Amino acid sequence: MRLLVLYGSQTGTAQDVAEQIWRESHLLGFQGPVLPFEDYDMQKLIEERLVVFVVATTGDGVEPDNMKLAWRFLLKRSLPAQSLQGMRFACLGLGDSSYPKFNYAAKKLSKRLQNLGATSLCPVGLCDDQHDYGHLGVSLPWTKDLWTVLKTNLGLDEEKLNGSHPTITKWKVKQLPEGSAISDPKNLLWNQKQTSHTFKLKDIQRTTAENHFQDVRFLKLASQAQEINWEPGDVIDVQPQNSDEAVKSFFDLIREHKLDFNEDTIVEVCSANLDMPLPKAYSMPLSLHQAAKYIWDLSAKPRQRFLEVLGQNCADEMEKEKLEEFCSGEGIDDLVAYVNRPRRNLLEVLQDFRHATAHLTVDQLFEMMPLIQPRSFSIASDASEATLDLLVAVVNYKTIMHTPRLGLCSNWLKSLEPGTEIHGVIKKGTMTWPKDLNTPLIMIGPGTGIAPFRSIIQNRLKAQSSGATIGPLVVFFGCRNKAADFHFEEDFDAWTKTKQVEAHFAFSRDEENKVYVQHLITKNGQHLKPLIRDLNAFIYVAGNSNNMPKSVREAFIEVLDGDADYVDTMIKQRRYQEETWA
Repeated sequence: MRLLVLYGSQTGTAQDVAEQIWRESHLLGFQGPVLPFEDYDMQKLIEERLVVFVVATTGDGVEPDNMKLAWRFLLKRSLPAQSLQGMRFACLGLGDSSYPKFNYAAKKLSKRLQNLGATSLCPVGLCDDQHDYGHLGVSLPWTKDLWTVLKTNLGLDEEKLNGSHPTITKWKVKQLPEGSAISDPKNLLWNQKQTSHTFKLKDIQRTTAENHFQDVRFLKLASQAQEINWEPGDVIDVQPQNSDEAVKSFFDLIREHKLDFNEDTIVEVCSANLDMPLPKAYSMPLSLHQAAKYIWDLSAKPRQRFLEVLGQNCADEMEKEKLEEFCSGEGIDDLVAYVNRPRRNLLEVLQDFRHATAHLTVDQLFEMMPLIQPRSFSIASDASEATLDLLVAVVNYKTIMHTPRLGLCSNWLKSLEPGTEIHGVIKKGTMTWPKDLNTPLIMIGPGTGIAPFRSIIQNRLKAQSSGATIGPLVVFFGCRNKAADFHFEEDFDAWTKTKQVEAHFAFSRDEENKVYVQHLITKNGQHLKPLIRDLNAFIYVAGNSNNMPKSVREAFIEVLDGDADYVDTMIKQRRYQEETWA
């Protein structure tokens, strides 16, 4: 019987979960592909009888990029009310409960499918990044329950599903003779389906003091094309590369174990399944050095599939048993303690499981290695400016591991020299702006959250310089110290001197009592209230998703005399928007 698995994934986690469900479904005797929404013809959904959807929620309740067109299709009013009445489905959502619209994309999808006549086999699974076990805390039991439901409904033999199965693979890898033609490295700088733009790094500066705990970089990118354009609030996706140090460490391991391949080994990758699309990165023959530098994410935390494949040829009983335990529901506590809490990366796992690593094959590497995913950054300049600007916090922190944990993309960007070419794709952000330029804008952007607001301020001031009248621009910016991490200080000086922008600053560590942006909002409540109530101001909040968004929302409720319903109405009307990240 055919079972289709469709996924909407932004960072690769939903894809990983969907592929695991697909492998298990084939163990149970099902046939059918696992595909991203963008690779499936949604008009054929009417013919499907059994579908599992795995859907991540991004940002403020938004569906992933590779699901947007499919979602637009499903929302068409022309679709008949009972067009999917022959379909049974299950929907698993991946989200983060620290965001208000937790798993919104999965919930919306399930509701819409039922509106179109489809029958839900089980409740929507709501995976939560905040769970002690991450998404596995829900995805593992939910998947197990799904097979039980299908066993009851379809008479499946659940006994077949007894853990991993080494023969269900995605790729076939063929080694080519030495000196075979390989992919041009330029073709590997952007491995996504969308056409990328080419930029040249014009300048990169550190914006925080050298002795400040956080390193933040300000990058100026010059476009190589004239026609490029963007709106305030838009983001750019860039694809990072592994550091030369990480690549060297990987091949040092390969040499240490005397494996029969090295960085010069050339391979051709094909799909092992007729309906499994081949990633663009594998569309041409390539060397293992190219794979390790441009394609595989060597800094990633290993997922269960990585550990499962690693253990397949392991001759050491103790290592094999441990790897199998990590992949079971019973071993999840140990998995979290070993991988998630210390943020162990896959190179460190290969070093720890020496016997398993000593028996690795090229086929296993391609099966187990996660692909580098693009990272998104808010654009911090208006399209009328000479450069596309980014404000990037460099991720570098300590755990119990010996070496600091380094964010792949931010450290890659930090390492670049002016003149380097960067490939990226500009995407619509989640923020929408009032069409009436006279509408007041109230912007709250502590830390690097200030980036998108520099873009809209430049945009509005450009309109003003062209003769338009604009409404008040009110900004609340917060950081630790005026002398250490005051981003865009020169811009703020220029804007406030000419009284084009009303700015309020919270330097939390410069005061005897810590002052944050929410304190300044309540302090200026009598000024803000008429802007909101009488002039229909729009409010925007950007920055870390920990406590700040909630505290800011509570501050505005206080400003509005405790009227939480009014703030809720503003959120529904998109007059109050949040763009936050964990």
